[in-house]
Amino acid sequence: MSEFRAVVFGATGGVGAALVTMLQQSGSFCAIHAGARNPVAAQASTIIPFTFDLADEASIAQAAGAIGSAGPLDLAIVATGMLHGDCQNLPEKGWRFLDAQAMSHVFAVNTIGPALIAKHFLPLLRRDRCSIFAALSARVGSICDNRSGGWHSYRASKAALNMLVRNFAIEFARRNPHGIVVAVHPGTVDTPLTKPFQRSVPEGKLFSPEQSASRILATLDALSPADSGKLFAWNGDEIPF
Repeated sequence: MSEFRAVVFGATGGVGAALVTMLQQSGSFCAIHAGARNPVAAQASTIIPFTFDLADEASIAQAAGAIGSAGPLDLAIVATGMLHGDCQNLPEKGWRFLDAQAMSHVFAVNTIGPALIAKHFLPLLRRDRCSIFAALSARVGSICDNRSGGWHSYRASKAALNMLVRNFAIEFARRNPHGIVVAVHPGTVDTPLTKPFQRSVPEGKLFSPEQSASRILATLDALSPADSGKLFAWNGDEIPF
């Protein structure tokens, strides 16, 4: 059994749960810390559940203290995010649908929460060999790739997350030149997040959580420190910011 250790945030979501399962099945990790708002049902002794709340930094700090006490991490994946939730008019089709409260909530989940996770968990990553911090982002968060507009809060929150990933990569390189900090677009995955929009997805482009998770892990496995600070698609293609 390897001594590699991983943490996955959003472990009860479609992609997050699939990531936890695949990391466990790989046999490469002696511990996979699986975080969610409600406890995860551990299917193996190597899966260690913990709870956190993206809106409560104290809960993230508490998780970091407990997980960090067991030793450094090799992999941290933030698989949280929201597109519409229970908020009306999300994602916005135009500027007239913008709402300050809804916009603040989207940024809290998609940008501020992952940033606070990075604040407390980047210091826990190994400094003596390659270690990876990855946050699930979205292609629509690319400013260069935006040709249709709309979805203002979601696009902007993911664009902000991409910038934070670039910032964190620069800072983390001073601590560990072998480290990698990236954003990853998981593709359009068959989950409640995408359910209202699946009708327009081209044939063959709607992935199961297992397909997406497998491709995300393959993409991460193929990266080098020179790729740190970038946004990658599920198939390994770089997406310009």
